[in-house]
Formats: sequence, C-alpha cells, structure tokens
Amino acid sequence: MRIARVVAMVALAFLCVTAIAGAVPLIIDPTGRLLQMPQSILEHSPFHTFLIPGLILLVANGILSIVTFLATWRRAPGYGWWVALQGCVLTGWISVEAIIMRTTVWDHFLYWSIALILIMAGLTLTHKISEPD
Repeated sequence: MRIARVVAMVALAFLCVTAIAGAVPLIIDPTGRLLQMPQSILEHSPFHTFLIPGLILLVANGILSIVTFLATWRRAPGYGWWVALQGCVLTGWISVEAIIMRTTVWDHFLYWSIALILIMAGLTLTHKISEPD
C-alpha cells in the first residue's frame, strides 16, 4: 500500500500546485489575460469572466487537494476515500470544462489521467487501510 499512498501524494501535490497556479491568476485578473486565455472560451458557459471558475478551481482542486494530501500524509482515518473523492471532483471539473469549451485539449487528457490515478489509488487504499505500510 505504500506505493498507492506515494502515488496518491505525488498526484495530489501536482494537482494542488497546478490548480493554485491556474486559479490565482484567474481571480486576480478575471479577464484571463494573465494566462493568455481569451474570454471567448466562456461563450457557452454561464460565466462572463473567469472569476467564479477561478474560485471553484481554487477550492475544488487546490484547497481540497491540500486537505486530502495532509490527510494522506498523516494517514487520517478514511483518507483513501478522500483521495478517491478528489479524483471524482477532478473528473467532474475537467469534464464540465471540456463540455463548456466544446473541445478538448491535451491537458484535459493529462488531468483525466491524474483523476483516474487518484480514484484507483484511493480505492486501493480503502481496501488495505488497516494494514501497516
């Protein structure tokens, strides 16, 4: 189970850093210019700026992944479920983003892969959580 835990922690750390790195510029400048993102991306969305998507990204994939990372690091009770939940949240985020954008780009596939890794690692950890590493 040590491998599943380490894989989960690496994936969570990557997600945390990249989510925060993406969210903060969207919150600071909701026009998307800091990340060179045209507002036309939001054409089929309920949003007129990137502020709300940035806040959701920060909370759902930035802060939640920090909390999940810390729970995993400390081996908090049920941490495997939190890892799997973060994978599900990430899957939802990327899927909705692709639907709103009406296209997929390479990073969608990267993050769907990370989400799958988190779900698999989390479910693995839930089945062996009582065994020592």
